[in-house]
Amino acid sequence: MTTFRISEAAALLGVSTDTVRRWVDAGRLGAERDEHGHRRVKGTDLAAFARAQVEESGDGGRSSARNRMRGIVTEVIRDGVMAQVEIAAGPFRVVSLMSRQAADELGLEAGVVAVAVIKSTNVVVEIPGQERAAGQV
Repeated sequence: MTTFRISEAAALLGVSTDTVRRWVDAGRLGAERDEHGHRRVKGTDLAAFARAQVEESGDGGRSSARNRMRGIVTEVIRDGVMAQVEIAAGPFRVVSLMSRQAADELGLEAGVVAVAVIKSTNVVVEIPGQERAAGQV
């Protein structure tokens, strides 16, 4: 079974290690001690906790898109017709191309909190640390 150190769980959840420790101490997130006395979180428990966090943070709106990344706008580059909007969502960089009119109507500029909503039929899934691409022999 996959387990994660507190620091690894924090990185995956996009919070500080102190936050994860507080959640464990409060009983919100399960953790067990390993043979060295370090706390480890089971992968299944972390996944369930992450799912619950996503469900709790819903804004009450309705959409068919399920992939939402809340972050801060770090840059907006506008030209005559188009705008390139960059959002830092935790450790992730999301870049969107949209009409300048849409960017203006949304009031997008550096420092604004925004949610990148991603709906795509082409999603690439990678496993970190594996050299071979999926499907290669």
